[in-house]
This record gives sequence, C-alpha cells and structure tokens, in this order.
Amino acid sequence: MALESTIVSHGLPRPDNLRVAREVEAVVEAAGAVPATIGMIHGRLTVGLDDEQLTHLATSDDVVKLSVRDLAPAAAAQRDGATTVAATAAVAHKAGIAVFATGGLGGVHRDAPFDESADLTGLSRTPITVVCAGVKSILDVGATLERLETLGVAVLGFGTRRFPGFYLRDSGFDLDWSVESAREVAAIHRARDEVSAAALIVANPLPEEEQVDPALHDRVLAAAMAGLTREGITGKAVTPYLLAHFHEATGGASLAANIRIITRNAELAAQVAVALRA
Repeated sequence: MALESTIVSHGLPRPDNLRVAREVEAVVEAAGAVPATIGMIHGRLTVGLDDEQLTHLATSDDVVKLSVRDLAPAAAAQRDGATTVAATAAVAHKAGIAVFATGGLGGVHRDAPFDESADLTGLSRTPITVVCAGVKSILDVGATLERLETLGVAVLGFGTRRFPGFYLRDSGFDLDWSVESAREVAAIHRARDEVSAAALIVANPLPEEEQVDPALHDRVLAAAMAGLTREGITGKAVTPYLLAHFHEATGGASLAANIRIITRNAELAAQVAVALRA
C-alpha cells in the first residue's frame, strides 16, 4: 500500500518526520501489508523509498512539493520531490497499488473558493482507496464535500456517519455512508471498480480522547487564518504555515494528534490492503 512523502518533507518537523515515517512503515508491515512510500529522488519517481532515500527527503532543505502537474518538470530538472495526495494517488495507481494512506486531504480554501486543491480533481480520475482523517480543518469542509460529490468521489465514514475534521473527530457535516470493518471497505472497493474510475475515500476519525480540544482548536484556527492574511501567504506555503502555527500555538498537541492520525490511517489502510488480497 502507498504512503505519501510530503508528510516526511513538509508535514512534520524534524526530527519527528523521519522517526514517524519509519514507525508508520513498521505499522503497515505489522498489519501484514507492504509499505511503499512514494517520492522523487534526483528526478526519478520511486515507489517504495528505502531508508537512505527517506532520510534524504526528511533532512534536505531542497525538496520540492510535487502535485501531478509538477512531476514532469521536476523529473526533467532532476529534482528531489515529495508527492502530495494527488501525485501519490496517481503514481500508486500506475504502479498497480490499490490502497493509499495519508493524514488529511486538500480541499477548497476558506474565503477563496477559487483556491482548490488538485487532490480533488486528481481523486476524481484515480480509482484508488484513500484512508484519511477527512480534510484539514483549515479548509472549507462543506464546500470540499460538495465538490467531492460533484466529482463523483464516494466518501465512507469508518465507524461514523459524521465527516471528521482532521484534528477534530467531527467537522459538523453528515455522511451518507459508513462502514465498520476493513472487509466492508474492500467489498465496496471491488464494487467501485465495476462502476467508477474515481477514488474511494475512507474517512477515519480520531477517538474523542485523542483529538485536539475543540475550543483550543477554534481559537488557534482563527489566529492562524488572520496570520495568513496579515503575512500575505498563499499557494503551497499555506498548509506548512498553518501546521507550524498549530504546533506552536497548541503546545505540541496538534503535532501529537497529527502523528496519531497518520499512524491510525496507515494501520487501517494496511488492513484494507490485506482484505483485498483475501
């Protein structure tokens, strides 16, 4: 099963990033699946980074964040790159991988509906199952769910009928479908292959006791959004800025939640991959 490398290069601070990347791969192996972290090393897309390559992406200051549109230019320029959800899904599908785990999806930005992550359109044309903790709560969750519906991307709640909000167990939005086991996800994955070329999203919420305190989350989010406007931060720099702000302003609580999200999603995705082999 596939893992993205943007978490390693841009999503987690050093040295936690490399430690967590190794731990997540170990979790996947313990669940009976084969981890394949995807990234670009000196212009070559690699499906299944080895430890030396993981270390390079985790410690280098010259790693490009790669969405699908960036893959060809970065390859031609022989760059090192970390793949986003959209790029990881596309490369994984091309390599014959059926399941992919990430933290949270990109989506429609608050107060800027024209600023929409390529994750959404990418998933609409990539038949892969993605396990995530919903979309990052810094985004417009309602608008993102509407776009996913328009694009024909099915969303399943794992053990819930409420869409998770990444750091929060409940974003406040209902889901039409839910499942209780990896075996159910595998059955829907197989049925999807018969009727659709879009991704299947499995939204896996944190347990209530592991989420960031909702009141703290809302205060920090408001301050972070104000900081974006004040400092004129746009584009690819938005998410790293907001994640760093959350880490500092929550005293590390958001980082701990982020690590739990990644680990839990990888374990569930591995269980789905094993169920698909049965």
